[in-house]
Amino acid sequence: MECEGLHLNIDYAGSSGIILSPEQKAALQTSLVILQNENKFNRVYLWGKILGVKDDYFIAQGAYKDEFAGRKTFYSKDCIHWGLLPPATAEMKKKSALAKGRFTGDPSYEFEHVETKKVGEGDDAVDEEETTIIKEEDRLSSVISEIDEDVRIVPRGAFVQVPTAEVVKNRSFEGLSVQEAAKLCNYMHFREAKRLDLKTLLQRANMDKAIDFMDSIEDDVPRGSWSLQFERGSGLLTLRSLQWPGYVFYHVPATQKYGSVYFGTGEKNQDLPFML
Repeated sequence: MECEGLHLNIDYAGSSGIILSPEQKAALQTSLVILQNENKFNRVYLWGKILGVKDDYFIAQGAYKDEFAGRKTFYSKDCIHWGLLPPATAEMKKKSALAKGRFTGDPSYEFEHVETKKVGEGDDAVDEEETTIIKEEDRLSSVISEIDEDVRIVPRGAFVQVPTAEVVKNRSFEGLSVQEAAKLCNYMHFREAKRLDLKTLLQRANMDKAIDFMDSIEDDVPRGSWSLQFERGSGLLTLRSLQWPGYVFYHVPATQKYGSVYFGTGEKNQDLPFML
């Protein structure tokens, strides 16, 4: 959700239980503009809030002209002071998957994962404990990266890929019609495409290379992991992820108003395939 007009746009996600207090709105409206100016970002987004046991983390992301390159993630506990999170590496994600349970709210907290391994063979085999330390700050960065990878979405046509391969905002995007907004094929994963090579030649022939450079959520596995609803008659569409409970996307049909935000514990619903 872009920081511009945040105090108004956050209300579109209010029906999903996503609410900010007047104090938080005022603080974010000011601090995110300062964050944008200090880092010379083209755009700053309120990514959402990860709920901790003692404290919560407010998350913001800054992007330059190319939306896919150089995106930076920040966290705050008071909506005023922002700290830069380290980029999530493959090693960090692997380690973070070992940490179970809720976030504490303390970035310096260290999770301990103890694994028992057998060393030696036969009668000489001995059990040894191997302890892995996971910093909460690293886990926070990994979870944000994973949520972005799995469920961060935009309407089809909202972004274009220019000949220089940069991904920029489409100035001529006027929103999806009510009929288009009701179809999952008109929402794209906001990341590098992974499944385009699996499309048939006939499917590719009907694609526009400028706007169809991302994966559609229509092909997401398991099927049924998105809940699509219209509110206010057909005046507002909301898409909720069942895979990451707390992620909400909204779009006002036939307008440029759209955005997404995540308010949750940072825990994935691993039981989803058995619930559908």
